[in-house]
Amino acid sequence: MRLGLLQMTSGIMPSANARAVADGIATLAAEGAAIVFTPEMSGLLDRDRARVVANTTTEDRDVTIAAAREAAAKHGVWVHLGSCAIRPTPDADRLLNRGLLIDATGAIRARYDKMHLFDVDLPTGERYRESATYLPGEAAVAAETPWGLLGLSICYDLRFARLYEALSGAGASIIAIPAAFTRPTGEAHWHTLLRARAIEAGAFVVAAAQTGEHEDGRATFGHSLVVDPWGRQLLDMGTAADHAVCDIDLAAVADTRARIPAIAHRREVTLRIERGAA
Repeated sequence: MRLGLLQMTSGIMPSANARAVADGIATLAAEGAAIVFTPEMSGLLDRDRARVVANTTTEDRDVTIAAAREAAAKHGVWVHLGSCAIRPTPDADRLLNRGLLIDATGAIRARYDKMHLFDVDLPTGERYRESATYLPGEAAVAAETPWGLLGLSICYDLRFARLYEALSGAGASIIAIPAAFTRPTGEAHWHTLLRARAIEAGAFVVAAAQTGEHEDGRATFGHSLVVDPWGRQLLDMGTAADHAVCDIDLAAVADTRARIPAIAHRREVTLRIERGAA
């Protein structure tokens, strides 16, 4: 199975990002990708809340989603659109960070709204308050594809292992983790966490990422990765905005889970705190 990854430097104008997504899908389809993965916030990456809200609309009117659906149908390829900022209703004052799975006819097969929101003050002076602009999603999602179940997640979700336990427990053989990791957190944790999630889940992890200097002033880490169920990095795209393909053998999932049957051995954990002798 051939995967296609698009590593982007998304800006503040949805129309420009939509063109980049459509062009990337066309290029990767021509290179034989069966499914194309794009980063978190493929359609719009902007820290200015007022501008984000002004440039965001409902799913059925979003230009990046429309471009991805059209390109998927035109080129006969599946697309995991990592995420877009979406209004849940036309007059909503908070948005959803939504990933979508699109099939080769352009139909939307699954939606996942990011569950864990990134609120933090970094030593660099960068301040993020996703909860000021976005609503959290309410449920984990795994979607059927011709290649088995695809588990959906987004960026900061990566730090919450129980989400991936749920996805692998449901049988997901590939897990998508599109992201816009900051450089400090990316340098410290990106590769380690992605390898850990792949090993724990006994699944392929596909992480299409944002990279470079963005129009809103932020800098993202890049290094889109594909990691196999044994924790080996099959692809690392570095820091350039680019596209890449990666061939995987899905038989590795069953082989790895047979060699280390950790999923079958999971147990509910009851915590007891011992306070010493009375």
